[in-house]
Amino acid sequence: MANTKSAERAVRVSERRRRRNLAYKTRIKRLKKAYMAALATGDRKAAEEAFRSYVSAVDKAVQAGVIPLGRAARAKSRLSARLNAIAGA
Repeated sequence: MANTKSAERAVRVSERRRRRNLAYKTRIKRLKKAYMAALATGDRKAAEEAFRSYVSAVDKAVQAGVIPLGRAARAKSRLSARLNAIAGA
């Protein structure tokens, strides 16, 4: 247990941040699953829409400081490559 006022505040702040981070990360995972499902069906329009939603959520998470910029860029690059692969097929 925290035994000073500043430590108690730090506990409250870290809990708020943990919940916020969890919400962002959960949303990203859910959108990625939806995107992968759209890719599996082969429907390019649905995949593009899901990709846009995913990229938007990832960019918001980066802006909030939840995930690093490099990780976001790598994830977006890998998923866009998959989208481009079905475009060529």
